[in-house]
Amino acid sequence: MGKPKAVIVGGSIGGICSAHALIRAGWQVVVLEKTPAPPTGSPTGAGLGLDPFSQQIIQSWLQQPHLLQQTTLPLTVDQNQATDGETKVSRTLARDEHFNFRAAYWADLYSLLYGALPLDIVFWGYLFLSFSMYDDKSKVRVETKVLKTGITIDIIADLLIAADGCLSSIRQSFLPDLKLRYSGYCAWRGVLDFSDKKHSEAIISLKKLYPDLGKCLYFDLSSGTHSVFYELLNQRFNWIWYINQPEPSLKGNSVTMKVNENLIQNMHEEAEKTWVPELVRVIKEIKEPFLNVIYDCDPLEQIFWDKVVLIGDAAHPTTPHGLRSTNMSILDAAVLGKCLEKWGVENLNSALEEYQSIRLPVASKQVLHSRRLGRIKQGLSLSDRPSFDPKTASSEDCEELQQKNMPYFYDIPSILK
Repeated sequence: MGKPKAVIVGGSIGGICSAHALIRAGWQVVVLEKTPAPPTGSPTGAGLGLDPFSQQIIQSWLQQPHLLQQTTLPLTVDQNQATDGETKVSRTLARDEHFNFRAAYWADLYSLLYGALPLDIVFWGYLFLSFSMYDDKSKVRVETKVLKTGITIDIIADLLIAADGCLSSIRQSFLPDLKLRYSGYCAWRGVLDFSDKKHSEAIISLKKLYPDLGKCLYFDLSSGTHSVFYELLNQRFNWIWYINQPEPSLKGNSVTMKVNENLIQNMHEEAEKTWVPELVRVIKEIKEPFLNVIYDCDPLEQIFWDKVVLIGDAAHPTTPHGLRSTNMSILDAAVLGKCLEKWGVENLNSALEEYQSIRLPVASKQVLHSRRLGRIKQGLSLSDRPSFDPKTASSEDCEELQQKNMPYFYDIPSILK
């Protein structure tokens, strides 16, 4: 009997991690990705934070584990600070000096993970169309279109892994009435390459104001809004600013909005009213900022059906405030791989049951905590506490802002120990 086979739909980080985990478990894998070629830049992906256990998992997949350290920067400090929009003075609200994440640029992390896979596993330019189960449920048939030729082909597999993101079409086939939940705010995002300006007066004054850049995740909170600022490898700054607003109308299958000069100009004017001049200068220097509409989803009751399983954002769409999205995808993949290795293809249902029993309770609590954290930092209402105001917040209020309060923050699933 040959190796069991899995088809993974979605070639972003969740899909690539699933490929690594299943190959380790002795499976043959095919990844279907509709984009025509591997990404060379990162137009809609920016920075992300990797927790300590995700770092270990990734390093276990790399032939040269030290490369992860070389392509990331430490985030040893998690700092929340208040910025007064009128006086432009900042003060520290909460600071954790034992954070131990690492800051990665999306494209750098992707290149590292993709480059460590065997050749020809990812099918670029293949659009997933549909799937169907054999009558005896022994196999799953996946229909895909080769976009270059228009030819449609079927792939027969033992397992279908949906790594097709928060707008997952595979999830929709099981949960047609499930709707994403708008958070109440959108996020402006951008990455600034300052390598040609690193000795400029602007960068020197910025580093005086943010003295721990290069090792600190800075959260700036103002009244009813907050921003995130940290450094990436190779003299780049990652910046995110969350703005409360009615839900925008989105076109197409993306949560990234098209922006125009007027929108950007308005955002710059609001930034001048809200943030310190040094941060405003960074925001204005970013030539092509993009605007994400922030959604999550109430926790699902199940994440597998027969021979189809959800991982990553398809399984638990989440807001970004707990730095969980990428970390959950990595952990999903690792746990799924270990469950498949433990039970074997002949006990596939037991493997998927165990995967679900390990990941669903954890992901559900983390999604809800991330939702709560976003609402606190945006000054939005909560049923059990007054709206957060950085000007009047008590020290107890401020402690709730810290990342380490995330449920299961330090937990490692026993199957991975």
